[in-house]
Amino acid sequence: MAYQVLARKWRPRTFAQLVGQEHVIRALANAFASERLHHAYLLTGTRGVGKTTIARIMAKALNCETGITSDPCGVCSACTQIDAGRFVDLLEIDAASNTGIDNIREVLDNAQYAPTAGRFKVYIIDEVHMLSKSAFNAMLKTLEEPPGHVKFILATTDPQKVPITVLSRCLQFSLRQMTPQQVSGHLNNVLNAEQIQFEPGALPLLGHAANGSMRDALSLLDQAIAYGAGQVEEAGVRAMLGAVDQSYLFELLNALIARDGAALMAAADAIAGRGLSYEAALHELAHLLHQIAVAQTVPGALADDLPQRTNILAVAQALAPEDTQLFYQIALHGRRDLPLAPDEYAGFTMTLLRMLAFAPAANSHIDALGAPAARAPATAPVPTAPTEAAAPAEPTVVEEAPQRAYVPTIPVQMHTPEEAAPLVAAPAPAPAEPTPPWLEEEPANRVFDGDWRTLLGRLKLGRASMLAQHAELTGHDGDSYTLRVADEHKMVATRDYQESLREALEGYFGRPIQLKVNVDASTADTPAAQAAREREQKQRDAEAQIQNDGFVQTLVRDFGASILPDSIKPV
Repeated sequence: MAYQVLARKWRPRTFAQLVGQEHVIRALANAFASERLHHAYLLTGTRGVGKTTIARIMAKALNCETGITSDPCGVCSACTQIDAGRFVDLLEIDAASNTGIDNIREVLDNAQYAPTAGRFKVYIIDEVHMLSKSAFNAMLKTLEEPPGHVKFILATTDPQKVPITVLSRCLQFSLRQMTPQQVSGHLNNVLNAEQIQFEPGALPLLGHAANGSMRDALSLLDQAIAYGAGQVEEAGVRAMLGAVDQSYLFELLNALIARDGAALMAAADAIAGRGLSYEAALHELAHLLHQIAVAQTVPGALADDLPQRTNILAVAQALAPEDTQLFYQIALHGRRDLPLAPDEYAGFTMTLLRMLAFAPAANSHIDALGAPAARAPATAPVPTAPTEAAAPAEPTVVEEAPQRAYVPTIPVQMHTPEEAAPLVAAPAPAPAEPTPPWLEEEPANRVFDGDWRTLLGRLKLGRASMLAQHAELTGHDGDSYTLRVADEHKMVATRDYQESLREALEGYFGRPIQLKVNVDASTADTPAAQAAREREQKQRDAEAQIQNDGFVQTLVRDFGASILPDSIKPV
């Protein structure tokens, strides 16, 4: 007997065998069990989710010799002939090939005659949205009031192209894409039934590659079995799909966490050495970062059967949540821009370098292709005047060590040896350079008047701006500040952001500051909310100004002009 591909061999024969469409199965099964039958059904969904399969099961449920049932027997003459595609009263029409009005008229002329062998004449019209406008118009009346022995089952991947007059005459069911877990679970059952050896780690790869289509998943499984010479191995499936071994992804993330550019490039080169797809690597990296974000935010939602669950949890603890979100966005944009890169390797490595360059780095300097620079102690003093007598032999630039942000810094200028000697020999009470303007505007001992938004405008916030703008000041007492952040913005209220904001406040006031941040259900008077209200008011004022403008009113009145509100922008 000739080999039958898995997608055909394992096509469901009953409602109970369908996977992932419980909402549709329940409605149809109840309708057939109670014989509450509609004359026209519309099944919508992407390819491979079961539209035609459900239509054929419905045809069996209508014509099974045991009677109208939600559980056709599968062994009677009607059921076996429908499964074999030979039932005389079941007509399947491919609308993509029969788009014209003549094809539809032929169907409608035949519909008036009673069924030959079955209880109902069933017309399955696949990709119905491909019919021409005249063909749709020709079938409207019959679709609305067909003979009692006729049932229409329409299927389409693009319901937006089906006229509303047709949609209103049908009972519509929207089929969902299947989740990777549902797909891999079904593949597991298929392989066990077929007695084919497989590695469990290979099935999630096939489940994700199928993109919600069970038919695609079974076709990929057929390919994987052939690739593995009769068995399904994880390494073989990865090579077949061009996917990246998860271990390399964790090497990339570990290098990013360590800010180690050399290790990052080495991990990228290792992927090239295995001849794997960089586009697939970015796809897998984004998927892994999503799992890490889930582990950080909702740990209980992470599946227990993930092959790399332990490694994911470890990275989730080591990587800051804001870094995870940033890396995820960079991976998505890098994958989108990959066709524009000189080659895949350049596009992939540039995406990794973006992650390295743009990752938040509080109080540290990062060498883009090396290890982090050494960090000075947090309490390192600021050099106010040179104290050594020896002058440098070459022109040099003196760099100040990292320090607590609230200590004022003094610019340092390059000096030649001749200029440097007198500076070293005679310590000056005042710096040679003028005080920075932001220190001259107000006295060093500043006093907060309670205007949080105005204060933020004077601070050097950097990455702390995200927390500050979405925080509402609920209280302040001397050098102690209490903020409230809405739950939807809690991702910017982490310890790193709080520390950055505290250091910005200390840098402005010139003294230690205590900062407390509470997360609440909602906030009302944050600087971001105030700015949004001001923008909305400016927009309303601009629209009112345009509406009341005499020249505009003349254009509207005399020439029938119309104003597009979306085109009005406040200056």
